[in-house]
Amino acid sequence: MDAGCPRLPDPVLFEIFLYLDHADVLSVGLVCQQWHAVARDEFLWKELFYRYYRVSRDVPRHPGAVSWYDEFQRLYDTIPCVEVQALKEHSDQVLHLSFSHSGCLFASCSKDCTVKIWSNELDISLQHSSNMRPYNWSYTQFSQFNSDDSLLLVSGVFVGPHNSSSGEIAVISMENFTLLSRVRNKPYDVFGCWLNETNLISGNLHRIGRITSCSVLWLNNAFQGIESENVNVVKRLFKIQNLNASTIRTVMVADCSRYDSPDLLLDYEEQLAASSTCPVFDLGSDSEEEGAKPKPPPEPAVQELLDAGGVPAEHGLQQLFDGIMEGRVRPAMTETELETKVAELFVRNRTKPPEPNLLPTDSNSKTKYLIFTTGCLTYSPHQIGIKRILPHQMTTAGPVLGEERRSDEFFDSLDHVIDIHGHIIGMGLSPDHRYLYVNSRAWPRDCVISDPMQPPPIAEEIDLHVFDLKTMKEVKRALRAHRAYTPNEECFFIFLDVSRDFVASGAEDRHGYIWDRHYNICLAKLQHDNVVNSVAFSPVEQELLLTASDDTTIKVWRSPRAVRIRQARRPRPRKLLFSWLLNQKS
Repeated sequence: MDAGCPRLPDPVLFEIFLYLDHADVLSVGLVCQQWHAVARDEFLWKELFYRYYRVSRDVPRHPGAVSWYDEFQRLYDTIPCVEVQALKEHSDQVLHLSFSHSGCLFASCSKDCTVKIWSNELDISLQHSSNMRPYNWSYTQFSQFNSDDSLLLVSGVFVGPHNSSSGEIAVISMENFTLLSRVRNKPYDVFGCWLNETNLISGNLHRIGRITSCSVLWLNNAFQGIESENVNVVKRLFKIQNLNASTIRTVMVADCSRYDSPDLLLDYEEQLAASSTCPVFDLGSDSEEEGAKPKPPPEPAVQELLDAGGVPAEHGLQQLFDGIMEGRVRPAMTETELETKVAELFVRNRTKPPEPNLLPTDSNSKTKYLIFTTGCLTYSPHQIGIKRILPHQMTTAGPVLGEERRSDEFFDSLDHVIDIHGHIIGMGLSPDHRYLYVNSRAWPRDCVISDPMQPPPIAEEIDLHVFDLKTMKEVKRALRAHRAYTPNEECFFIFLDVSRDFVASGAEDRHGYIWDRHYNICLAKLQHDNVVNSVAFSPVEQELLLTASDDTTIKVWRSPRAVRIRQARRPRPRKLLFSWLLNQKS
């Protein structure tokens, strides 16, 4: 410890002291006068905090903390790291967990093809189980409660004709657990999500070529039983072209209304000064910085066609086709490269321009962001696409195919794209929807992708990135601790969750992990016997965490403080403290 800094008398006593609060110290009387002084010594606790947790000294104290002693006590005593219950009702791998907004219920999905509803009381108990095999499902993979907890969206893998697999979304009523509707969802890892209380988003995929496709995102009414020629139950939201075997997956919706009053603002100087290793670019930007970036030149054969006689770009596609068919053009590229170039040229002249002014300026804005994984180089998801949903688009009223389009607006463009330079395996929003947390496995630096069907190898380390959705910039260095081992072609989604102060994630190394959002430090490892697929904080009590694993169990974790309160008795180390202090006095 630095010269002049008070010396901590005994590390064992320090551990015992963490069980005390100021009232306990005062009750001991004169014997504890020196410890009362220690509890008030901010310099001492600040030094201990930075050294014990290895936090950079540029990081200020948590904005909600009263003192450094309180911060020590918070990180020691409020992390949900004590296993209090193991739920073993599933008979196969448990893939996903989701809480209701009230925190009274949670749902679990599993390879056993059931979705189970649990009651979150003093001791968690099973309330209902729905078997989806009668609907030709292979397994359930994701669930989400709507905003008033009256409906549950369940996403699963549907086995179609000739054993072809696609996705399907089911809506279950929480009043009597009846199945209200089913919606096809392709590919199945779009998962689906709620847009509002009664409308959900699903996907469909249309193949255009061998590595070119079109993703269509649909808005569906949860009550598909409505029968009226004047009321739609479905409406097309967006139609987006996919290049190089990429597709849209993992959709979620962010509400912009709370961006000016977040639960925790991640804006201290170290975060703002840190250089982002993940480039962020706005497709709708007209800034000089972006305009100055050189654009890669087209292939010589394509460029020759476009430049000959000053031919406008919109006629280049037809000339390219004619040239190939007549044998005048033999581009020095493979069939895959040629398909990509043709698709790029087509989408360039048949896409609706992005919406201007993506960033919300009104704190009361009703605008929402549709967020999803996508790509442009290979089939593995390596980009995050963001598309603004305007208020008039949030209902199924109007034409089924959406607003009327001109011929040059066949596709919708993305309003913003974030390039991760790695395989994205998880995403989660902070409770205020201000920050997006992304699990990814990095590609080698300076790697070149020549074949979209052969993505680069991915790292075993999982990087947890944080993006500010108000500024569209990365605001923290990537968190690390958890690991994954499967290669690209076997890589699967690992769900993460974010509470007011913590972020948690599963991993393939048989552990769940918890980090502090403000200090960017790993606080706990939660052990399972197999891969941890999903984690979920209670939305009303962040000292309660659930983890789901391939070992077929759901584990319930509570903080040491919550365990003491539940047991309604004081911890044993308090009793030992008095005899220790008396011996010291004598």
